[in-house]
Amino acid sequence: MAALPVYRWRLAPDGYATRRQLRARGLRPGGQDVVAQLERPRRRRGPLVAYLYRIDRAKPVRPMTPARWAALAKANAARRTCTECRRDAGYVIPSTLGMCTPCAYREQEAA
Repeated sequence: MAALPVYRWRLAPDGYATRRQLRARGLRPGGQDVVAQLERPRRRRGPLVAYLYRIDRAKPVRPMTPARWAALAKANAARRTCTECRRDAGYVIPSTLGMCTPCAYREQEAA
């Protein structure tokens, strides 16, 4: 297996893009393998690594279907529903609390 070419931060040649850069152009990797990597050095830790894909091999992003929109809406509603009082909190409930703020701090409100 051949090693991937490694480029320094901001020095990748034209024609390569990260996943986020592809998404900004309305593209996706489309099953292609990583063709290169980008490294950004850091002082006390290992370098940050970003994988690069070829733009000419990228495919357009699949459009959202009505079923996908419905699944996304259902997932977002589940993230807003309190597990204790079963009400829509109106915001995404923090995973650290696991419940809406009034339910989490009920003891403090009573005092």
